[in-house]
Amino acid sequence: MAGSLPPTEQSNPLSAEMDSLSALDFARLMNRIDAAVPLAIAEVLPQIARAIEIIAAQIAAGGRLFYQGAGTSGRLGVLDATELVPTFSFPRQRAIALIAGGDAAVVGSVERAEDSVAQGRADLEAHAFSAADILIGIAASGRTPYVIGGLNYAAEIGASTIAVVCNPDSPVAAAADVPIEIVTGPEILTGSTRLKAGTAQKMVLNMLSTGAMVQLGKVYGNLMVDVQPTNEKLEDRAIRIVDAITGVGRTEARRLLKASGWSVKTAAVMGLAEVDADEARRRLDASGGRVRHAVSRGR
Repeated sequence: MAGSLPPTEQSNPLSAEMDSLSALDFARLMNRIDAAVPLAIAEVLPQIARAIEIIAAQIAAGGRLFYQGAGTSGRLGVLDATELVPTFSFPRQRAIALIAGGDAAVVGSVERAEDSVAQGRADLEAHAFSAADILIGIAASGRTPYVIGGLNYAAEIGASTIAVVCNPDSPVAAAADVPIEIVTGPEILTGSTRLKAGTAQKMVLNMLSTGAMVQLGKVYGNLMVDVQPTNEKLEDRAIRIVDAITGVGRTEARRLLKASGWSVKTAAVMGLAEVDADEARRRLDASGGRVRHAVSRGR
């Protein structure tokens, strides 16, 4: 029976008597099983790198980044798209997460929504998805009809596609230009792909979006120079980032940020190149938003 099931649906022999374990033994077992996730991801790093390059190129050319999934996979797409805004100042309208069942499915179950191939296509059409955009299809099982519908439509119109799945040789992977197949195997709780498979998908999405943003010049070194200082914690982080880059001290870093309209990139260029905010913005515009290039332009 197990041989006919995809790995994510098979029973894990390590957890066959899980219900008899103490809390500590359960935690140890789950930790042991989850430790396989980064090893599985290591097997698909070339595919991840290729996907990062494609995402960055499409975004640089003006395209939008779409995520499409159902259930946990869809919610992970929503999370990744949402976090691009405060972390990298990425325009909300350019990172669009579609989940089977719509917004209601983010916080609740919408039965059978994932079973419609046609809806996967329709949701993309509703957002005027085009060949200039890029689609990441996310499906732990690798066989979600909603995601297959979206990927097939994207292929029809010539858009680039990526699949993030957790079973080998799946229909979702077959429908994508770049299939990322993280074979995570059986879950500790049979069939519950919100667990190990979900962790793997989250880690890969982290790599895809962060890697693309790095390629697009939205970091300086390992610092979040496009962070939006929208609260006290983030204002303090912005001050620390500008100080770390320029070495001017917290007081001067705060002054630079205020003069720049709380733009970390602008303040950093002001401090490093010793220019005013207008000149810093001009240099950044001419450098595609890359701080390092903006500073060197005047030398």
